[in-house]
Amino acid sequence: MMWSRRKVIAHAVSAGTYLGGQRGFAKASQPATALDFAMPEHACDCHTHIFGDVKNFPLFAGRSYTPSTALPREMSALHQSLRVERVVIVTPSIYGTDNSSTVYGLKARRGTSKGIAVIDEKTAEAELDAMATAGFCGIRLNLATGASVDTAAARRRLEAAIDRVKGRGWHIQIYASLGLITSVKDLILASPVPIVIDHVAGAKPSLGVTQAGFDVLLEAVRSGKAYVKITHRYIPSGKPPDYADAAPLAKALIEANPDRILWGTDWPHPDADAHPGRKPTDVSPLLAIDDGLLLNRFARWVGSAALLKKILADNPQRLYRFQV
Repeated sequence: MMWSRRKVIAHAVSAGTYLGGQRGFAKASQPATALDFAMPEHACDCHTHIFGDVKNFPLFAGRSYTPSTALPREMSALHQSLRVERVVIVTPSIYGTDNSSTVYGLKARRGTSKGIAVIDEKTAEAELDAMATAGFCGIRLNLATGASVDTAAARRRLEAAIDRVKGRGWHIQIYASLGLITSVKDLILASPVPIVIDHVAGAKPSLGVTQAGFDVLLEAVRSGKAYVKITHRYIPSGKPPDYADAAPLAKALIEANPDRILWGTDWPHPDADAHPGRKPTDVSPLLAIDDGLLLNRFARWVGSAALLKKILADNPQRLYRFQV
């Protein structure tokens, strides 16, 4: 982790020197559809990323994709359109354990942002202290990227992560498949810290609520030991534009325990999928996603203003410990 760069980054952010770098890259998408419901006060987008200019924020050599830039001012424009006050910025896999780009985003949204870091065994406790001061409140484990998943190694990583943050009041966010969530269910249910499961654990709308492992996800949410993020791109569907086949998954999770549901855009919608002929070092254009349309859809799935307030505002307030 290159946390020693934070003072340099802070100076650069305050001077506005990182607001360029857009030439030659596709711009991050902005909502094309206006909201058709009343957004609750203090609503929070619980899953976003910042992709800074590569000259200032070097990418991890072992990354699986290379995104176009997506800057704090673009994120602010997104949230102004969506009438979303708060944001959670997650360090993506392309940076390894360098959280500098997330720090950059946090500083741009000081007071209304929280960060989720990526760390490893080399990350010093003093670095975690500095992260807490900067606004980080959790760490992310990417257990799904790669050609194969070592279940035993995943269990060891989760156990080590729990041990690392249990005295800090932080939580652990997991990016993993339904199958892997099934294999670590006992650790999730016994965890002394909150567990947040990314992107509906990759559940596929086409397979419905009876697909293998979805019952385990429901159990974890129902128990209160795990939160799940319902994020826009990660409810893929073959039935646009209203994505009706994704509704049963979202509704089943909300019904299981609305106190453990989070919402996020996954802006700026990186295309992390493998494509024939595309190397990890080739720039991958950001996906064109209409977050206004998809947020309207999500509000319909939730069904009531009271539940919407719980999911969009109250749950993030509690988990991420935003100041009222």
